[in-house]
Amino acid sequence: MKTIPVLIGLSLLAACGSSPKVQYFQLRAELPPGLEAGALVAPASPTGIWALGPVQIPEYLDRDAIVRPSGLATLNVQPTERWAEPLRDAIPRLLQQDLARLLGSARIWRLPLPPGLTAERQLRVDIQRLDADTGLRPLLVLQARWTWVDPSGRQPPQVREQRIEVPAGDGSTDALVAAHRAALWALAKAITAN
Repeated sequence: MKTIPVLIGLSLLAACGSSPKVQYFQLRAELPPGLEAGALVAPASPTGIWALGPVQIPEYLDRDAIVRPSGLATLNVQPTERWAEPLRDAIPRLLQQDLARLLGSARIWRLPLPPGLTAERQLRVDIQRLDADTGLRPLLVLQARWTWVDPSGRQPPQVREQRIEVPAGDGSTDALVAAHRAALWALAKAITAN
């Protein structure tokens, strides 16, 4: 009778040993190859300080595992492919960094602002979609809506929307993550242009 528990224990141990290895993917600060930071952009807006407020992401993206769409309405959670940092933290950090690259680091701050600093404009971003398209060619789609708010209340809020499509190379997870990074850079450029 002692052999049965031992056999069960060995079976469980063998099963654990054959578990697939988890890979972690990072949205890096550097721009992917082929994207140029370029010179500072002269924004179409006033030149004061911008405060980056909340950046919202869809609930289905707020998880450790990488999510890939499949079919018309299915989402496949990749249990062995995970984000090294939650997207709710990575996206605002990279968006601030990219806006600073385009406008100058002294102009872009995250809320709450330090004492003594006043923002001329406040930016709120709502990422509505950020995932692969299930079409014929690998493609990442970012759908975003952003709102410019005048903290003084003198101007009405201005709302903009943009759909950004970025080729995702061979469709591998590594290429898809690089496409995420390229899409965030394109979003920063779109925000500074409006």
